[in-house]
Amino acid sequence: MIELLRKRRSIRKYKGRQVEPLKVETLKEAVLRSPSSKNNNSWEFIFVNNKEVIEKLKACKPHGVTPLETAPLAIVVCADESKNDVWIEDCSIASILLQLTAQSLGLGSCWIQIRNRKHTENTSSEKYIQHLLNIPENFKVLSIIAVGYAENIRAGKPFDELQFEKIKWNSF
Repeated sequence: MIELLRKRRSIRKYKGRQVEPLKVETLKEAVLRSPSSKNNNSWEFIFVNNKEVIEKLKACKPHGVTPLETAPLAIVVCADESKNDVWIEDCSIASILLQLTAQSLGLGSCWIQIRNRKHTENTSSEKYIQHLLNIPENFKVLSIIAVGYAENIRAGKPFDELQFEKIKWNSF
């Protein structure tokens, strides 16, 4: 696991190659194994491999969607907020497990933040995506995880660049 973390970087540009069905099945299994508070499993995942729909997803906000320009797979992570008051945490755990699983499969990924982002001045990114993908109103959208084969391999962050000053012992 530590080797995955040492190599993982956000990938914003992907090759045109599709993600193989077996790898997609592994990604689906990984998110469904994601822990959730009280084993509530309020999360849901929308796997999008249709280029036209991914192109429309790209319009969800004005900035931070570059990975969707070339990603062959986008996974929308959402949850029924009426089922769980910690849906954000549960979806965050699922999102990072999805990214680490992608890394383990030789794929790149990038988290695209949706919660608290704007599509336009009067419409949230979440509302835009709910409408686009027919997501019920009681479901909240946390993120989109772009997945694909990296155009360029990025080296992981060097050990000597880690911010060890952020680690405290026994009190702040």
